[in-house]
Amino acid sequence: FLTPYLLGPYKNLSETQVFNEIYPVWTYSYLVLLFPVFLATDYLRYKPVVLLQGLSLIITWFMLLYAQGLRAIQFLEFFYGMGTATDIAYYSYIYSVVDVNLYQKVTSYCRSATLVGYTVGSVSGQVLVSVAEWSLFSLNVISLTSISVAFGTAWFLPMPQKSLFFHHVPSQQLGWEMKVMDCKNGSAVQDHPNVQRTPGWEDDTKVPLNGEVRSAEKREQKVDILKVLKDLWQDFLQCYSSRTMICWSVWWALSTCGYFQVINYVQGLWEMVLPSYSSEIYNGAVEAASTLLGAVAVFVVGHIKTSWATWGEVALALFSFLIAAAVYIMDTVQNIWVCYASYVVFRIIYMLLITIATFQIATNLSVERYALVFGVNTFTALALQTLLTLVVVDASGLGLDIFTQFMIYASYFAAISLVFLGSGIYSIIRAYRRREQMQSRS
Repeated sequence: FLTPYLLGPYKNLSETQVFNEIYPVWTYSYLVLLFPVFLATDYLRYKPVVLLQGLSLIITWFMLLYAQGLRAIQFLEFFYGMGTATDIAYYSYIYSVVDVNLYQKVTSYCRSATLVGYTVGSVSGQVLVSVAEWSLFSLNVISLTSISVAFGTAWFLPMPQKSLFFHHVPSQQLGWEMKVMDCKNGSAVQDHPNVQRTPGWEDDTKVPLNGEVRSAEKREQKVDILKVLKDLWQDFLQCYSSRTMICWSVWWALSTCGYFQVINYVQGLWEMVLPSYSSEIYNGAVEAASTLLGAVAVFVVGHIKTSWATWGEVALALFSFLIAAAVYIMDTVQNIWVCYASYVVFRIIYMLLITIATFQIATNLSVERYALVFGVNTFTALALQTLLTLVVVDASGLGLDIFTQFMIYASYFAAISLVFLGSGIYSIIRAYRRREQMQSRS
């Protein structure tokens, strides 16, 4: 309900101000802060950045309640961009305080917590607005209270003593402890299972959270930022040396760019199709439905057996075309219920495909490279989104109206579909010819 709130009597902003001058600030701040936050998260060992995230969101919602004027709301968007960029600390923190064998379980917990929070918030907001007839101002009071409680809870989290890059155990002592994810069954395996475990191994694999266990800080290497950056660059080159990795990563970056644009401005489209001041809106219910149905699709895709190496690019092309069709219908039909339905389809398909892409990228990647590749892909997506926002949305660029914007987004996904269709057909033909050559030789 953010767009109706900003356009309504509480902030009294114009459509041009909200869509072309305020919302783009989030994209710019997110991009600028992402890389320094990525390094700071590891260097400061997660918890301080988790606290920074909570503080940023508290400032965001406090300003959302009481700040007035264009410049103040733009400043609000900067703090929201900081809150979004620091999200990496929340998802990274848990991996520093548990054994690698628990990664799958704790990842499930974190994702489930986010899903439950998002769904409960959406449903509660819809019920309070439609049934209890609460004001949108009251919804933001509830959000501020919830974030404040989360911020207070974060102070009681234990402080990790290790991290992936800056604070890690020297490789000469515990180099065999590097583990990779076994994506066939979701569990973790060791790179060197035959190495003899040293005495005290059970203690060394856990993070010491009290003074009785020898501090991990005494074992960590001296922090050298240049060395860390050099190692990151070498890992980057090695990770993207595979054509499969490049293919899925390119789709990840391109599609996430378009996805961010659609979800950022879809409330504006709905507001133009059916103004909230004259009719009852169901934005919260639609968000909840799309999230839950997307979760179901993610669960189902985990049981699909297919050769993604062969048919993956063609599948990406097909589903990208369906996404383009959903955005096109959303833009041209201009019926609120059709818009809602198209948005649900759009989110379901994206969540399904991004899950497949995550699975494909994570295969045979170590924990460090897993974080690096996902960070690079997200940064690339934000860079593309910044360019798209600057040209299409920003008032200093073309500053197009919301309907023209969504026509461009539909064309953008159609172009992605054509690119991957051509690449997929080429890959299939090449694989077929290689198989024929092998058969002729045999």
